[in-house]
Amino acid sequence: MKTHLINSDFLSISQVKEIIESNTQLQLSEEASERILKCRNYLDTKMSGDGGVFYGINTGFGSLCNTVISDEDLSTLQRNLVISHACGVGEEVPREIVKLMLFLKVQGLSYGHSGCQLETAKRLLDFYNNDIIPVVYQQGSLGASGDLAPLAHMSLPILGEGEVYFKGQKMAAKEMLAAMGWEPLQLKSKEGLALLNGTQFMSSYGVWCLMKAEQLSGVADIVGAISLEGFDGRISPFQANVNEIRNQKGQIETAKNIFNLLQGSELINSEKVHVQDPYSFRCMPQVHGASKDAIEYCHSIFEREINAVTDNPTVFPDTDEIISAGNFHGQPLAIALDMLGIALAELGNISERRVYKLISGERGLPPFLVAHPGLNSGFMIPQYTAASVVSQNKHLANPASTDSIESSNGQEDHVSMGANAATKCYRIVENLEKILGIELLNGSQAIEFRRPKRSSEFLEAILTDYRKEIEFIEDDKFMQPEIQKSINFIKTLKLN
Repeated sequence: MKTHLINSDFLSISQVKEIIESNTQLQLSEEASERILKCRNYLDTKMSGDGGVFYGINTGFGSLCNTVISDEDLSTLQRNLVISHACGVGEEVPREIVKLMLFLKVQGLSYGHSGCQLETAKRLLDFYNNDIIPVVYQQGSLGASGDLAPLAHMSLPILGEGEVYFKGQKMAAKEMLAAMGWEPLQLKSKEGLALLNGTQFMSSYGVWCLMKAEQLSGVADIVGAISLEGFDGRISPFQANVNEIRNQKGQIETAKNIFNLLQGSELINSEKVHVQDPYSFRCMPQVHGASKDAIEYCHSIFEREINAVTDNPTVFPDTDEIISAGNFHGQPLAIALDMLGIALAELGNISERRVYKLISGERGLPPFLVAHPGLNSGFMIPQYTAASVVSQNKHLANPASTDSIESSNGQEDHVSMGANAATKCYRIVENLEKILGIELLNGSQAIEFRRPKRSSEFLEAILTDYRKEIEFIEDDKFMQPEIQKSINFIKTLKLN
């Protein structure tokens, strides 16, 4: 089995994707282990003498920051922090996101500025490598002071508290520890904060959404090209010259993608009686391209974040400093997640508009894409469904990062709400898959009315694979299973 060493090398989102998809095991490098030990030893030495008062290490938390805690109570302080902050509510976080949280939390601890024990980091890796997934809830984080509630739930099982999924079963963490022959860990000073402070809830959602977004952006071009063929559209808006003079990177890339997808198509090269297409077809380079540009920006923000230290206070053994600052504040991620949500919602928005045109009975297509409309409603209601999902995405795309609610008696007086932006963005991604699935159902149906003319070799190969799962619809049938099969096809559609 493959192993990835966690070290100081830059961790890319593409590497994270490869690690997850290949079921690679994680291990701390010798270099990372030495950094963790050095920081912990420094902190132990600092706390053994009269080293001073440090937030969250020998004080209370939040507005209790001026309450000094005795040395004999420092371990209890950290345990109390974890169990008292585990106040999540709502739906459970998807397990693939929690697994990412474990990975990214250890990545952050590995830089040696957090003061955790080596045993603590290794236990989190044990969870990851053995597919032991803590039960975490979606609601409860304000996205500043880090993702306190969700990270508390992630951390509870190392103390023998909370619940986990283990070998496919949901069980008490104590049962899992007993089954593995592990003892609950005893936290040292600062460790509770090292675990709970941080942006790994927001980061994990963001990384997952970006991995999906980059695939769906390409899929939107493919599905849009199929719809363009079904609508008897023109290729001229995708020529290089007209797009290059706009000088927008995403637009140029989208136009090139769609132009190349259509090469060799008999349909696109057939004589047209219309001089231009509706915006939802003609402006795919501009709209899809703007989303590509936003995805690229968000990608850079999240790659920097997963290679960062985001807990507080931050320990610098080499300069003998313990600094209380605000690296846990999720504002960079909150704004990026809001932008990503808007970008993906727009891919769905324009997709549904193409569906609307395909069923309109224009350009030689039958109304609602069935040969005998009236007796058959055909593809009338899938468009309703797409419109419903698009409308929900429009609401979800309203920004969370512009909101802030004061907490902790005013000590934490501005928060990012990035966790809400994260969970909203996840929903938008899932919705986009549904919308594109409905568009492909319509676009593939429309092309059948253009036969015997054929599209490009690449698009015809996709349509051939699609028809193995979803048949051409002659007369009305139970449509929900067909829609779901189309959505499943979108999820697994390869870009090359």
